[in-house]
Amino acid sequence: MQFLTLIYTDPERLADLPAEEYDHLMRGCFEKADALRDAGCLLGSQQLESHATARTLRVREGVARITDGPFAETREFLAGFNLIEAVDIDEAMRIAHEFPWARFGSIEVRPVRDMQAVRTRVGAT
Repeated sequence: MQFLTLIYTDPERLADLPAEEYDHLMRGCFEKADALRDAGCLLGSQQLESHATARTLRVREGVARITDGPFAETREFLAGFNLIEAVDIDEAMRIAHEFPWARFGSIEVRPVRDMQAVRTRVGAT
């Protein structure tokens, strides 16, 4: 099964980290990601730019509205993600736990829906 780990961080907590400690954490993440990729568990990952660079699109009653920033006011912002392969959600949670970012925000683990099954069900080619 595939799972997406959504990594949310609190920018204020990260800003309090000394640069050396942040760099140490990032190096560890890259090393863990490389090991997971080599083992066939990590299918993709990406770090996102600051939430301050985001724009949000909403269309209501045919009217498009674009606003600066993320969808909701919150202390934690989506900072990146990993697409992983795991036997079940418990294994996916164990993999997520190996990354340090839950100490500075949270990591949401969500199963990825089988889009081919949805395509088949709705008759899309």
